Amino acid sequence: MGLPLAAVLADVTGNVTGVDIDPEVVDAVEAGESPVGGEPGLSELVAETAADGSLTASADPAAAAEAARMHVLIVPTLLDETNEPDLSALLAAVDAVGEGLDSGDLVVVESTVPPGTTRDVVTPRLAERSGLDPSSFGVAFCPERTASGRALRDIRGAYPKVVGGVDDESERVAGLLYEEVTSNEVIRVGDATTAECVKVFEGIYRDVNIALANELARVTDPLDVDVNRAIEVANTQPFCEIHDPGPGVGGHCIPLYPHFLTSQVDIQLPLIETSRSVNDAMSTFVANAVVRCLDDRDVDVADADVLLLGVAYRAGVDETRKTPARPIADRLSKLGASVWATDPVVDVSSVPEFEATPLDHGDIEDAAVRFDAVVLVTAHEEYERVDYGAFEDAVAVDTRAALDGESLPTYTVGSGTR
Repeated sequence: MGLPLAAVLADVTGNVTGVDIDPEVVDAVEAGESPVGGEPGLSELVAETAADGSLTASADPAAAAEAARMHVLIVPTLLDETNEPDLSALLAAVDAVGEGLDSGDLVVVESTVPPGTTRDVVTPRLAERSGLDPSSFGVAFCPERTASGRALRDIRGAYPKVVGGVDDESERVAGLLYEEVTSNEVIRVGDATTAECVKVFEGIYRDVNIALANELARVTDPLDVDVNRAIEVANTQPFCEIHDPGPGVGGHCIPLYPHFLTSQVDIQLPLIETSRSVNDAMSTFVANAVVRCLDDRDVDVADADVLLLGVAYRAGVDETRKTPARPIADRLSKLGASVWATDPVVDVSSVPEFEATPLDHGDIEDAAVRFDAVVLVTAHEEYERVDYGAFEDAVAVDTRAALDGESLPTYTVGSGTR
């Protein structure tokens, strides 16, 4: 998300330096090339802004900070092995900016962070590193509200922009900047922590709603009911907005944000915590569905070859962080199955800690006859054109309700075998 934001800001202001610790990224941007794929219009915008000098790139964050008056931080906040937020990337960026911070500068945090981080961590650390009084520079939080595959559209105004400052002047100035960036409304929420909560709450809402849908999907077999159809019709009532069930929740956002909140408070948040557990458990639910379908064909899972269709966490996006495909493959492998995986947009062989043999997307139909089961994990458009009749005696588990009417026995999460 950093490069799309830098390119848009360059287009608006005519004077942006993008900083990255990867020299290959810096070299690409300096050459007017986008190292980020799958973003419509980004390659053209990077080429245009680099050509006219509006966008440059640097691997020296301290030097870039010293030359700038406005500093925008958009680095990942991940979780450590104990599911605690890891602020190391943000703190490294803060330290670099602090070295070049001058009185009157504004620092804007766009990275999603635990509520309170901008006020309690970023601002005092900037003051410490720069030697400046906190009142002499501005700090604001403006959450990125973008999705992979549509970043430019989102940045330029698909949604209102949210701005919260550590003081009134910081919020005012940040609001003026983003009014030049977006064609949509700029909502000034009053303080940085409220703005941080906006972004975290958005992700938690989706996680909880998806967990509800996933838990409802579990009653499909006990009630012999099409839960997906029931959800579809229930949502015709304007006060109902149940999400779709699926194999779990992936990506670098929704699975992390609940931990950003629970880590900050000393009270129990059972709904949020349970929702995380429900969504994490869907990979086991899917693997067990594969085992049941194989059992119905008198095939022992330990003797089965299983193909996973989709490794990306979301259709059309080359991103595998927290992908449900990983725990599904791991569970089936532990049960003795030979697991294969294919994806039209992801290099499966490069996915870390992934217990599956890669299969080229173009070889699916030629290799289909060897598989006893196929699991649709990610609903890429390319899978709509696969000849599923080539799988012959295989069974399918569809986690996205995308294989309706296909020519092989299918168990669909939320609809069962129909």
